[in-house]
Amino acid sequence: MAARRRARRRHKGLLVNPRLNLLQPYPFEKLRALFDGVPPSPAHAPISFGIGEPKHPTPALVHEAVRASLEGLASYPATAGTPPLRHAIAAWLQRRYGLPAVDPATDVLPVVGSREALFAFAQTVIDPSRTSDASQPPVVLCPNPFYQIYEGAALLAGAQPYYVNSDPARHYACDYGTVPHDVWARTQLLYVCSPGNPTGAVLGLDDWREIFALSERFGFTIASDECYSEIYFDERNPPLGALQAAHALGRGFERIVMFSSLSKRSNVPGMRSGFVAGDASILKRFLLFRTYHGSALSPVYQAASIAAWGDEQHVRDNRREYVEKFGIVTPMLADVLDVTMPDAGFYLWAQVSRTGLDDCAFARRLYADYNVTVLPGSYLARTAHGANPGRNYVRIALVADTAECVEGARRIVQFCHSL
Repeated sequence: MAARRRARRRHKGLLVNPRLNLLQPYPFEKLRALFDGVPPSPAHAPISFGIGEPKHPTPALVHEAVRASLEGLASYPATAGTPPLRHAIAAWLQRRYGLPAVDPATDVLPVVGSREALFAFAQTVIDPSRTSDASQPPVVLCPNPFYQIYEGAALLAGAQPYYVNSDPARHYACDYGTVPHDVWARTQLLYVCSPGNPTGAVLGLDDWREIFALSERFGFTIASDECYSEIYFDERNPPLGALQAAHALGRGFERIVMFSSLSKRSNVPGMRSGFVAGDASILKRFLLFRTYHGSALSPVYQAASIAAWGDEQHVRDNRREYVEKFGIVTPMLADVLDVTMPDAGFYLWAQVSRTGLDDCAFARRLYADYNVTVLPGSYLARTAHGANPGRNYVRIALVADTAECVEGARRIVQFCHSL
């Protein structure tokens, strides 16, 4: 008992970063709280559309590359990655985006998944001392709804997130014209997500032209999250990337860094393998930060990543499965919810207002009555400028096989009719 009291006294004065108190619970923590005390329907096997974790099989070529590279476990990995991996990534960028030249030594950097890199990047580029008004923190602009890592990265870097609401009337693009001049003047980093999570919207060349012009005017860095770029529905029309847009508009990669990943493209979320590419001067500083941060991809997974980036057939096969699922499920759900095919990605962003329930009530009752999990859209957004743009939407992750997705959709239709 006395030992426990002494331990409590020691922890009472524990010094931790006070900015941790600014972080909100992750959406899935909120979902667990929403379902707390709600027994799911025992008549139905569980189906989860809640988490965007790919469920398609990992391609055999990745398994084979891992098995063939196990001797790599005996070596410490280099943070900069192996030259063969950097060459494989540079070659893929040139093939995928039609870029004339990508220097594997300076323009690309392997990372331990795009999530780690998106977070660490803000710690690298944000300078809290560099603001026109010393009493005001720097700003990180985020789309709203958004991937919550952007917000946490901004807060822990000493910056203030500013949320730009997506507009359904603008195909869920952000209206940057609503951002006040004084906010732009303090902006040091802009997070962009295309294809978007959760909307699936893809930015066009005019969108990028506007973003680049704002970056030129105010000097902020662009972090382009493109981890869903290889899941799309028209083989003739792949999503436009940030570096591709920059090249098309006749500019270099200044103040642009894109983030990509094998997790969705190749169904290997457990490998945590991705890369960043773009402005060589920023990547040089980012490598320095990550060297101290201790983030280096396992040599085994570096070898497997080379195999994955070098093959497109498994990626086309993967897309065909999504095309089949979305082609069946979207019209089913469109009969009872306001939902259309996304441009890309594996989410349906469905408005539930027709049901008479808000997004949280919809998710809770669907779970209770039919044992299907969806994520309330308001958990993926913040109330900003008088509205939460995720309210009355749910995100439906069609990541399981076609049969399970169709069964889940059938239950959602049944549920909506029961209302």
